[in-house]
Amino acid sequence: MRNFKFIFSLVLISSLFLLAACGNNDTKEESNDNGDKKEKESYTIKHAMGETEIKGTPERVVILTNEGTEALLSMGVTPVGAVQSWTGDPWYDHIAEKMDGVEVVGTESELNIEAIAKLKPDLIIGNKMRQEEQYEKLKAIAPTVFSETLRGDWQENFDLYSKALNKEEIGKEVIAEYTQRIEDLKSKLGDKLNQNISMVRFMAGEARIYHKDSFSGVILEQLGFARPEGQEVNDLAEMGVTEERIPEMDGDVLFYFTYETGDGEGNAMAEKFLNHPLFKKLEASKNGKVHEVSDTTWNTAGGVLAANEMLDDIEKFFLEKE
Repeated sequence: MRNFKFIFSLVLISSLFLLAACGNNDTKEESNDNGDKKEKESYTIKHAMGETEIKGTPERVVILTNEGTEALLSMGVTPVGAVQSWTGDPWYDHIAEKMDGVEVVGTESELNIEAIAKLKPDLIIGNKMRQEEQYEKLKAIAPTVFSETLRGDWQENFDLYSKALNKEEIGKEVIAEYTQRIEDLKSKLGDKLNQNISMVRFMAGEARIYHKDSFSGVILEQLGFARPEGQEVNDLAEMGVTEERIPEMDGDVLFYFTYETGDGEGNAMAEKFLNHPLFKKLEASKNGKVHEVSDTTWNTAGGVLAANEMLDDIEKFFLEKE
């Protein structure tokens, strides 16, 4: 009888240990499409604010930059939340159809932390230059990855985003398609690449001459276009350009874009410069080589979708019109 009790006790204890072990395994496993159990994938992303561990492929992503929104969409990811486009209601026209059902979580400069938390994301992607002060609050909500800056070379940030989303291979395909398009267009443009391309932006109270480390400046350099000597500078732009400096805007071809928020001030600044006698004396003006293009496409949106639309413009102006 004592032996029976002893054996029963051993069986009971063994069963308890087995149940505990199964319970522990369940916390580390998830079901795949066939209903089988597999260990949940975990990976670590190095970014501008340190390192972040992400478990499983993120499904509820909040994106806090406009160029980041374009990166997600290009990889087939619709965010649950995104910052509002700088212009549009609330999204840029070229992405509006793809953003159906996406919640607005503020702007790049003014985040709505409460709105982000309500969405219960499993990944937040932001930017140190824009949102460094909000990082601690964001990472308390969900794993958070920050790019370093927002300048001309959007492909650096794109690479980080594809890794954070666990879609690195899809990201490489997107970039490969873009790179191939650049090479094809370079071949078609041929000698037209020898023309000096000038870029000017008008906004409320200010005119700027854009340099090489701008969104459109990087794309022009990738294509191999020449730039006027004063614009062969590795920074964003010459700020606060006065009317007396209009001659510095000249080039063989001049593209200008206007940041207009709806109050008319951006358009007013553009008209002021475009109608100035010095502007009309520019070689580009006299030769009919001044072209207005979209501020969204050539500057503000800053992502892969806008980059492809800018290439559409280049094709139109240099291959269809001439």
